[in-house]
Amino acid sequence: MTTITGALDVLTLLREVLGERVIVDPARLAEAQADKSGQVSHGPPLCVVEAHSTDDVAHVLRIAHEAKTPVVTRGGGSGLAGGAIGSPGEIVLSLASMNRIIEISREDRWAVVEAGVINLDLNNASKKLGLWFAPDPASRHWSTVGGNIATNAGGLLCVKYGVTREAVLDLTVVLPGGEILTLGHKTVKGVTGYDLTSLMVGSEGTLAVITEARVALKPVDPHPVWTISGTARDIDIATLSVQETITRGRQPAIMELMDGPSVGHVANYLGRSAIATDSAQLIAQTDGAAAQDEAEAIAAIWRECGLEVEVGQDREDLIQFRRAMHPAMEAVGQVLIEDIAVPRSRLGEMFSEIRRIEEEYDVQIPTVAHAGDGNIHPNFIYSGDDVPPHIWDAADALFRRAVALGGTLTGEHGVGLLKRQWMMAEIGQPLWDLQWSIKKLFDPHGILNPGKVFDPAVLNDSESATRSSSKK
Repeated sequence: MTTITGALDVLTLLREVLGERVIVDPARLAEAQADKSGQVSHGPPLCVVEAHSTDDVAHVLRIAHEAKTPVVTRGGGSGLAGGAIGSPGEIVLSLASMNRIIEISREDRWAVVEAGVINLDLNNASKKLGLWFAPDPASRHWSTVGGNIATNAGGLLCVKYGVTREAVLDLTVVLPGGEILTLGHKTVKGVTGYDLTSLMVGSEGTLAVITEARVALKPVDPHPVWTISGTARDIDIATLSVQETITRGRQPAIMELMDGPSVGHVANYLGRSAIATDSAQLIAQTDGAAAQDEAEAIAAIWRECGLEVEVGQDREDLIQFRRAMHPAMEAVGQVLIEDIAVPRSRLGEMFSEIRRIEEEYDVQIPTVAHAGDGNIHPNFIYSGDDVPPHIWDAADALFRRAVALGGTLTGEHGVGLLKRQWMMAEIGQPLWDLQWSIKKLFDPHGILNPGKVFDPAVLNDSESATRSSSKK
């Protein structure tokens, strides 16, 4: 390959291979500057490239590697951490058109899909064969399977079925130099060599580009699901009920907690004036042959803890009420949606900390939780186009308390741009250095999603770096 001297040469070489799929239309570039987090880069990327195959991706990365041009891989743009937004001088590599479901095996209970397949589309296709895909992020209507894998996405069903990592069998990935590798196994078991498949899950596009995946499916259960709904004036009663449910060995498929303010916002959004908007709501769902017995056992625990409880078949309306939290927050105005997790035994303490931080920083933080696995989503409400300093200060206090309680900065949204500055506080210098060395081993020129997750500059000036990444 001839020496590449600048952006025009990069565009020329990309167009020689991919033609009109190299896009510089201002509207498309502006779209690639943002994601669902509300983060917006300070300027448009060099171009958007629409890949149609793994070979297309390999061509792009070879050119980018030679030119040392940054590449940001993007799926559905549903991320909440600013992990897939493009900045000036960067190629945004869109995998949205790589949306083929290649194979579904009823016998082996897996599907082979391209990275751009929409989560819900995979589920709908699988159900025709009596199977389903367990990861169910709130964005499943528009998030891609590749994006789910890149962020190790979760959802409501994690308490029983785990996060995306548990569903990934093998991956096709492209390294920064254009090399195409297949990682993992077609088999349920497989321990030959290092588990590089798991390394890729949650790597946020910083090590390689995931183009294809073999994911495990589960058989559709013919039994009806049962739903348990509990309300309490005191959030502590709700968190105690969660802990007792787990401690006593019960296994719901879903267990979600909404504090009083979040219930109020969703009720207003849906026009449900009859709902007690000052009460916390705990919702669980059970499935399988013993779903009714499990539901009644959970209900008994909750009543013992002091919740007002209702039990019934299905009640999908209650689950949809919980899933309406994100659009309800969007309707309120500007919201910084966060994502922490703590040990389930510390859930009550974390909710107490959230209330304390609300008072200390004079902010509203309606909060919901995937309570069964300790994953909490505080929503910081603010006004204006930029995230105000006091909101970042409140978020800083919240993140540090989560880590102090034995938790983590992010349960399922990833680090992206938003949480780079707190990485060291959680993992420490030795582990940070080790992970950074892995990043450099895979990506020696630093072209894959630069500035996301790992950015040494942020460690030196974390406050200004965070503020500069806020929405413009």
